[in-house]
Amino acid sequence: MTAAPGRASEPAIHVRSADVSVTTDGAVLDANFQIDLGDTLEEALAKGLSLHFVAEFELIYERWYLLNLWNRTIASFELRYRLNYNALTRQYRLTVGSLTQNVETLADAVQTMARIRNQVIASRDDLKPGQDYTAQLRLRIDPKQLPKPFQISSIGSKSWNVSSEWYRWTVRP
Repeated sequence: MTAAPGRASEPAIHVRSADVSVTTDGAVLDANFQIDLGDTLEEALAKGLSLHFVAEFELIYERWYLLNLWNRTIASFELRYRLNYNALTRQYRLTVGSLTQNVETLADAVQTMARIRNQVIASRDDLKPGQDYTAQLRLRIDPKQLPKPFQISSIGSKSWNVSSEWYRWTVRP
């Protein structure tokens, strides 16, 4: 994406693809996101602010005969990312859970964050063959992890409330 001259690029996150497959380990999730941080978030990173992202996933058995009021959640998880820049080493640091990785460029950090591979979401016993389930996934910035002044300014701001839409699809093991 290119920005018009003199105009700041807007941040955006989109789910490009997502799939749940059943393996010997259980049900696993593979997903790809398109992440554009925009000028405001890139500048905040360069000035030392950590950005916290959350990938949220749910696998639901919909009970249409109960008007979807009492759907059963089969599996859910959150995958938390923290991205920051170290000016001393001139490297970006991406933390996923308890794992930390240093990368040279912001593009490498974003590319690593934009892929979820072989994330086990449920055991094989949790899913019934031939049954339809609804899966939903999104990636967003966690505004609660921002410093308080940024939390206040993030209210109603597109630059600080970046989130993908919920991506929904049907899973049939």
